[in-house]
Amino acid sequence: MNIKKIGLTALAGSLVATSAFAGAMSVSGGASLNVEHTNGGAGDSGKTFSMGNQLTFSGSGELDNGLNVALSFIIDQNDDGTTASGGVKSANTGSPFDSHSVTVSSDALGSLKFSGEGGSSATSALDTTAAGDIWDNFDGSTTVHPTGIGGGDNSMLYTLPTLMDGLAANVSYNKTAEGTESATGYSLTYTGMEGLSVSYGSGDGTTANTSADVIKASYAYGPVTVAYSNYEYDADGTSSDDDTTSYKVSYTVSDEISLSYSSETVSRGTLIDGEYTSISASYTAGGMTISAAMQEAENMDGTTTATQDRERWALGASFAF
Repeated sequence: MNIKKIGLTALAGSLVATSAFAGAMSVSGGASLNVEHTNGGAGDSGKTFSMGNQLTFSGSGELDNGLNVALSFIIDQNDDGTTASGGVKSANTGSPFDSHSVTVSSDALGSLKFSGEGGSSATSALDTTAAGDIWDNFDGSTTVHPTGIGGGDNSMLYTLPTLMDGLAANVSYNKTAEGTESATGYSLTYTGMEGLSVSYGSGDGTTANTSADVIKASYAYGPVTVAYSNYEYDADGTSSDDDTTSYKVSYTVSDEISLSYSSETVSRGTLIDGEYTSISASYTAGGMTISAAMQEAENMDGTTTATQDRERWALGASFAF
């Protein structure tokens, strides 16, 4: 919930035109305490402790012409830090500012979101696997992992007005710098049947001759939810193509307790498939969530080298305020 509200007045026009539009800014936050341990090969380095914290400033207002304007700004120290000498990030050397965006919308025109940093394309907004990117929990040291595409800084995401009940459509455009390729994409999501969600997205990247397609689906029936995803990345004329298939089965024991089992398989060129699995549980009470996970990785570098098989456990407590 919001911990503080700040009155905001947006003035428009000249000194003669004194019409003002009232809006409000709110601040929400989150924090977490975490401990994890990864064993196997070079990853067997003992337990590590960490914390997470961020503040999100958001606000919106309606103009006299009926348009709604919303601003979002995240403060998260060193999450997107600048690099020190040698290209290595050093603690607290980066800016505290993270993702930020402006959204202009109306019922008739849809919404246009411009992200100065941390934006998503129509494709990348869907590319998290059904299992939640287990591979990324192994400290990013994997060779066999999905290749992201689109989104990032200076990206635009347009959500069309409602076409039909339960159907949402998005298109996106991104150009990171002069001389780079522009990236375009589109996606469709259908939620017109109770418990069912199906999405499809396709787009190209800012690197020449790269593209990606993603399909996701989930269905909830009573306490059980089943989810599936497939993400295909293609780089024409290279052996860098990859394909990621994932599924997750979740069971809601009660309003507070949930359990899940999930799996990911990542294929890249002629390398051996990387395999990732996770068993997790969570308990939520008020604004606090306690979570635990046991995860395994096999063939992280696309070979059968024993040091590329890892096991990981993690405990966390997160707080929303």
